[in-house]
Formats: sequence, structure tokens, C-alpha cells
Amino acid sequence: MPDTTSAPTPHRVVVVGSGFGGLFAAKALKRAPVEVTMVSDSAQHLFQPLLYQVATGILSQGEVAPPAREILRSQKNLDVLLGTVTDVDLGERQVTAVTGEHVTTLPYDSLIVATGARQSYFGHPEFEQFAPGIKNIDDALELRSRIFGAFEMAELLPPGPEQDSWMTFVVVGGGPTGVEMAGQLRELARRSLKRNFRHIDPTKARVLLVDGADEVLATFGHKQADYTRRKLESLGVQVELGQMVVGVDDNGATLRSKDGTETRIDSRFIFWAAGVEASPLAKMLGEASGADVDRAGRVCTEPDLTLPGHPEVFVVGDMASLNNYPGVAQVAMQGGKYAAKTIKGRLADKPALEPFKYFDKGSMATISRFSAVANVGSLTVRGFLAWLMWLFIHIVYLVGFFQRISTFGHWIVAFIGRTRTERTFTTYQSRGAIGEAPPTLMPDGHAQPLAPQPTGESAPAAATASELG
Repeated sequence: MPDTTSAPTPHRVVVVGSGFGGLFAAKALKRAPVEVTMVSDSAQHLFQPLLYQVATGILSQGEVAPPAREILRSQKNLDVLLGTVTDVDLGERQVTAVTGEHVTTLPYDSLIVATGARQSYFGHPEFEQFAPGIKNIDDALELRSRIFGAFEMAELLPPGPEQDSWMTFVVVGGGPTGVEMAGQLRELARRSLKRNFRHIDPTKARVLLVDGADEVLATFGHKQADYTRRKLESLGVQVELGQMVVGVDDNGATLRSKDGTETRIDSRFIFWAAGVEASPLAKMLGEASGADVDRAGRVCTEPDLTLPGHPEVFVVGDMASLNNYPGVAQVAMQGGKYAAKTIKGRLADKPALEPFKYFDKGSMATISRFSAVANVGSLTVRGFLAWLMWLFIHIVYLVGFFQRISTFGHWIVAFIGRTRTERTFTTYQSRGAIGEAPPTLMPDGHAQPLAPQPTGESAPAAATASELG
């Protein structure tokens, strides 16, 4: 008599997010007896530390955001789905994801959540419209259009305050992202665009780096912070410390010093890199499980990165609050691997792992070409050697052979030469960057502009993610 007994259902693992945490967790489960489903609102794996180089014309978006399907194509036990997770039912053990009007329900036996973080505006969400951050490809492409569109607008205007506002760039935040963006804006203006225009001098572009702290790169230590500030100032960056941004609109920003003095900066480009907060999914998981959520919106996990009362749910990366670990890529990578190893150990009936412990491999930040700072254990390095270390580490952690070769080639062109090869932005993006709607063509072939966009708080954001997507 034939055996009608069905084979046991493989252990189902759902991974939410295709960033560092999600990708490393999924890859670590390649040979495990599990079925893995990765669901993410992006079809790419984003190498976020290099997004600012997409914005400033050094790299293409494909080099920092290869398709997740391409990276994981050889992993037979994995399926990749595009969708935004809107609900996690801890009782029923299922995830709900939405893609357009399509709703997908994914049951799980183990869940790994790694959706990262978003920009924080410290209680002023209205700032985002005028001061975008850089957390995804849409942000990077919008910023590219704003940067190069600003120079194009300045070229059209006569000398005066309005032209000056288009050539004034304000970077809010003195952490690695802010420092790197400020340095690249000055290098772009003084090297790459120097001979590109006939009516403006790009080298005279004004770049301000604003932070409420007393030092840039404060977590790197005083000596590294002091070196960074001096290097930025030698590039022509105006470093404004002890200054809080208390107002932002489409024409500039208002700064307030510690003594209450307010200063107005007229600028048509404001970049926000002052803080991050966890994705909304972290708060949802905290409420559902009863776990605490910290001030940055991160859910407080157990020592093994699981939710309290739900050992089958792991939270890794920027979403998790544990031992004051920093929100950096290495924490997410190690957390993803740890979660995968824990799942494999449980299936093999092995003893539980030791609590998750982050191994700090060091921190780095580039300031300009040939100059960076690096802290590796007790070793502090600055200048050219630190820059070489930064190049090597970022090449190593890029996913894909083609991406490494292409990125290295672009770096040679940009850093040894003067050319930024990835300056292309669409007409639609440029119109959004200058606050105008794209024109429509009349039957006679002439362009008929749409009605002017409103200004002030009611104005729509220029080139929003939905418009670009």
C-alpha cells in the first residue's frame, strides 16, 4: 500500500528588509533546512554609506543598489517579494505586506525584522519637505537634481541675493554623513564644476555645516574631531557649531545659538543629516509584544535579539535597542548572522547561543579626497592612510564583483581626475528641484507652463519619492 504520509513542512523564515541585516541573515540560511521569504519595500539591496556619492555625481545608483534578486539568485531555498509590511500578527504568526493594491499574507515559524531607520526631524516633520535626508535611492536622485539644478539656476540669474541663495548649500548634522556630504559639495564646486559655467564661478559656492554640538564627529574623539573641522575649513566649508536649526522653508533656514541669538541663512539647498529614528514597524512590534521603545523609536529586545515573549521574532540593525549599540552597518550584519545561526541551532536541537555581542571593527568617515579619519580599537588614523583604509573597507563590503570594479573605476575618475560622470538628472527632477511643475506641450508645439506651485508650508515637496518612483 503506497505511503500517503505527506512530507513535513519546512521551517518557514520570513525576513523583512533587504538591507545589511536582512541580506546577511538570508545568506546565512542558504544551506539550512528552511524556506526563506524576503519581503522588502525596495527591490534592491542598498549600500547606504555611499548614497551621498550618488547624490554628488560620483557613483551611479546601480553601483550602490544592486537588485536583491540578482544577489540571491543562486539561493534555492529563498524567495524575494516586493512589498511594504503593514502588519505583523504575533499571535497568528503571519506578516501582511502590501504592493500597490495587492495584499500578501506570509505565515512564518521564525521572523527576522530588519527594516532599518529613517531620518529624524526631532519633532518637526514639516522640515522634511524643504530639507530632505538621504536614506534611499529616491532621496539620492532628488538630492542630485537639487545640487546640479541649483548651479543651473544660478547660471540663469544676475549677480545678487537670489543668485547667492542658489549657490549656498546648508548641511545640517555633523556626523559622518553630514561631514562627507559637506566635503563633497565643496570638492564638486571647486574641482569638478570649476570650468563648466560661463556666468558663475562655482568655486565661490558657499557650503555651511551646521550642528548643535560643540564638535563634528563627536563620537570619534576630540583629536579626530579637531582634525576634521580644520580639514573642512581648509576646503572652504563654513563650520557652524552650537547652532540649532529652528526653522526651515523653501528659501532657507533659521539657526539659534545657545545664547538665543537667531541667524537667517538664505539657501535653496538644505540637506538634513542630523539624526535618525527607527522605522514605524519597530513601534508596531513594541506595542504588540509589550516591549519598550526608546526615544529613537527602536524596540528594546532580549539579549538574543528576540522580542520579549516571542523567541521566534528577531529584531536586528537600526530597529533594535540593545546595550547602546550604534546604528551602523556592522551591527546589522552581525545581528542578521546571529539570528540565522540561532534559528539553525534550534532546528538542530543545539544549546542556545550566548547573548548577542557586537564586535566593533572600528569607525571611519571620509572628509575629502585623500583625507579621512578612522578609529580601529585604540588606534586612531587620519589623513591619506585613513582614506585608503576607508576605500578598501567600502570596496570589500560592496556586494557583487561588477559593483566593486565599477565603483573603483569611478573613484579613480573622480578623485584623481576632476570629472563626475554621474551628473545626469531628468527634466522632471530638475523642475521639481527649482520649485516648478514640468511644462505641457500645446497643440502648436509650444510649451504651456502649468500653474505656479504654491510656496510656504502648503507647498508640495519637490520631487517626492512617489513622483520619482
